[in-house]
Amino acid sequence: MNENSFPKDAIRLLKETSRTFYIPITFLQKELKHTVASAYLVFRAIDEIEDHEEIENDLKHTILMQVSELFKHPFNEKTYLHILEPVKDAIPEVTLRLGDWIQACPKNTRQFVMNAASEMAFGMAKWAKANWKIRTREDLDDYTYYVAGLVGVMLSDLWEFCAGVKTDRDLAIGYGRGLQAVNILRNEKEDLDERGVSFVPDNWTRAELFEYADENLAKADDYMKSLNKQSILLFCRLPLALAHKTLKAMKDGREKITRAEVEQTVNEIQVD
Repeated sequence: MNENSFPKDAIRLLKETSRTFYIPITFLQKELKHTVASAYLVFRAIDEIEDHEEIENDLKHTILMQVSELFKHPFNEKTYLHILEPVKDAIPEVTLRLGDWIQACPKNTRQFVMNAASEMAFGMAKWAKANWKIRTREDLDDYTYYVAGLVGVMLSDLWEFCAGVKTDRDLAIGYGRGLQAVNILRNEKEDLDERGVSFVPDNWTRAELFEYADENLAKADDYMKSLNKQSILLFCRLPLALAHKTLKAMKDGREKITRAEVEQTVNEIQVD
């Protein structure tokens, strides 16, 4: 990570909060690197509100809706801290300091991040109010769009804006959804035990969830074919390779891949 003009604290938190994305972000060139790093921290800040075990769903809905509106204007730190007042003692540093991550984002790409964060906060608010009751495939598509698919769209917009790389929107959504579907499979028991939440549609077994992941990862594989810039290709390749390997491990009856397998994958990606 190039630390020039990017806060060391942001780099520290990025390393602490994301094993999957810190390394690929370092592959990107400066403007994209700083934008995607900032975006990750902004999204993580919102996600910590959605996931919090001690905050009631109605309060999550209220806070996330207010945050969604806040992103539609130039960011106001005072208003943001006022929104967080009811939960400020319960939330982590990454959420409290959301304003810092927005400031760290390059000015000419900041609006892409703000727009995506506004849409994400809105979707998370909607699903928090519904207690994440995923009844149908359409529900699952809707939820996975808001928490991951739209990130794929934002990244594709950034690839085009910063590097002239054009991609297909549907495949970009599939890329995000595929990674999220693997996360849902990996965390299914934990989500149910710790939060009392299931992201699995009614009457679906894990077999259908595996099919859903396979289908979206196939779109992700097609998405990769349109990436003709090496730094962007490297960025996208690592999370996708880890998702494929994790999915295969779960199909083989393992919970996840080992740290050694992760490190091996990182090395393979950089050599190819």
